[in-house]
Amino acid sequence: MAATRIDCDIHPAVGGTRTTLLPYLDDHWKEQVVSRAIDGLDLNSYPPSMPLSGRADWRPANGKPGSDLAMVQRGAFDQLGASHAICNVLYGAQAVFDPYMAAAFCKAINDWIAAEWLSKDSRLRASIVVPLQAPDLAVEEIERLAGDNRFVSVLVLAQGDQLLGKRHFWPVWQAAEKHKLPIAIHAGSQYRGAPSSVGWPSYRYEYYLAEAQAMQAQILSRLDPEVVDEFTRKKIKYVRNLHGGGNGFGLSWQEAFQTTDKSAVEAYCREMLIDYEWKADGGLKLENTFVCSITHPRTGEQVWFNQAPQFHPSDYPTDIFESLCESYRGREHDMPQTSFFGDDTPIDVAALRHIRETMFKQATVFPWREGDVMMIDNILVCHGRMPFAGQRKILLAMTDK
Repeated sequence: MAATRIDCDIHPAVGGTRTTLLPYLDDHWKEQVVSRAIDGLDLNSYPPSMPLSGRADWRPANGKPGSDLAMVQRGAFDQLGASHAICNVLYGAQAVFDPYMAAAFCKAINDWIAAEWLSKDSRLRASIVVPLQAPDLAVEEIERLAGDNRFVSVLVLAQGDQLLGKRHFWPVWQAAEKHKLPIAIHAGSQYRGAPSSVGWPSYRYEYYLAEAQAMQAQILSRLDPEVVDEFTRKKIKYVRNLHGGGNGFGLSWQEAFQTTDKSAVEAYCREMLIDYEWKADGGLKLENTFVCSITHPRTGEQVWFNQAPQFHPSDYPTDIFESLCESYRGREHDMPQTSFFGDDTPIDVAALRHIRETMFKQATVFPWREGDVMMIDNILVCHGRMPFAGQRKILLAMTDK
């Protein structure tokens, strides 16, 4: 059986409102588009003429990158080896102020992608473009297309007037859940306000960093308010038990601190406000309590910033987690690594599962390529790696500037 490799984010380009979309608008909006010369609604997030918006070898001789179906097919399927691809159309329909215009343009985009792309290649799927300017109209569009199994998700932008976890948008998420359609949150903005609380960026890379900031803000907005409240009130205690060398689960304290000097370890713990205890068997117990969210030093935004789900043994596969629980029953503080609330009460596993699921829904996964350089704000971006095969080497540099 051939392997299934899904490219979950290709960008078909709308040639123009007065050209590409006009046949898919009703008479009222056709007249509006023509008489008002409404066109050129490409989002500033992805200016078509910008080199970063499309590889040179994927740009057609005429038109925008992503506007030529045959070229996109060749790139996604022949060159990159995808078996299927999901079309995410990024166009100004998600950004116009008039909700009725937005609904009409979203409908036209969805009908255009179905007729001109999906019907011509069975390997293609698409996200439903919805007008979040009016949640009731967004729900109507989901209901209209949910029965077409070529539409596999609902596309929304990361930056808008409100955070996506607000009650205002709940009817949209409920409609998507009813039809088992994932919410595809894509980097991008309506640009009705500055993308950060420190104002408008001066350079292009700052716009890209602002996208990461928006994604992190979405995580906090989409967490259950009761979960956030409990974590905020109680704080989080992190516990590690490092063995003294030889046989033991996980790292020894010598490996963890890269030293055999106990005084150096103690000095580090005091500086970092970590409580430490040398154990009779030569091991080291570490505990420190920290808040669940912090205020970004430059933007002033509240950011979900903790490792409670990763420290808790429920992060392991179920069989390992259950084995650890059985082995350490009644002495959970002696586990190799775990987390509690700051008052030493256990954290509900269901709450941790909710946090993990919310974070993974926001995740962006991409393959490393030789020569890649990635710059992240360590406060605004949760980051990690997925399992991989083979050898690779990643160089890291950190700065506070």
